[in-house]
Amino acid sequence: MKAVEIKNLTVKFDQTIALKNVSLSIEEGSFLGIIGPNGGGKTTLLKVILGILRPEEGYVKVFGEDPRKFKGKIGYVPQYSNFDPEFPISVEEVVQMGRLGNPGLRPKIAEEDRKIVKKSLEKVDLWNLRKRRISDLSGGQHQRALIARALATEPEMLILDEPTTSVDQNVKNNIHALLSRLKKRGITILISTHDAGVIYSNKDSVACLNQTLVCHKKEEITTEDLRKTYGAPINIVSSEHPIHTENSEGEGS
Repeated sequence: MKAVEIKNLTVKFDQTIALKNVSLSIEEGSFLGIIGPNGGGKTTLLKVILGILRPEEGYVKVFGEDPRKFKGKIGYVPQYSNFDPEFPISVEEVVQMGRLGNPGLRPKIAEEDRKIVKKSLEKVDLWNLRKRRISDLSGGQHQRALIARALATEPEMLILDEPTTSVDQNVKNNIHALLSRLKKRGITILISTHDAGVIYSNKDSVACLNQTLVCHKKEEITTEDLRKTYGAPINIVSSEHPIHTENSEGEGS
């Protein structure tokens, strides 16, 4: 079964086109990286898959269903969390939200829920910090806590919107390694980023998105694809598969 099937998708905000004629097919159990510049429509595409936004044209299916019918099986890590740093909530309680579905309440949870929360925290190596306040975590630990909250929903698909923003390279590597392990357990993973350097970090395929979309196996991406996506020359250096472009006047990233 296809995890996601999108055909001729167009999304507008008033008269502004956010996505134009996008078609995308994602195999169940695969790992897709969505790259592109800020404002290129990555978050919009993810919200369509999540069933939060409805398309102007075209259609989207998630595991063969309307996305709104499949919300309970998708774990979501948003680009920004909205925790009040003064609110005394622990890491464990944050992850419990994945079981409760209502961050405004903290009732007792069932023993089975506690087991799932524990397992989710162990997967991201945060069980020993479960009693710490979420606001006391480092940036990388905070991101792992949000991933654990998403995992607590026991998802068939995990969607992450810019999960490595504002963290150092070592934390980025750890998060990508964690996602690769989750993929091996059969979870379909979609991750968006504006950082083209993640292309070769264990993704099965890469979608280059800037309103319109081109999807490739990562080995097939050309420098021209990247130039069109970012609107400027791009210079990527990967220890595994280096790509170099001719930059002018110091342009590139």
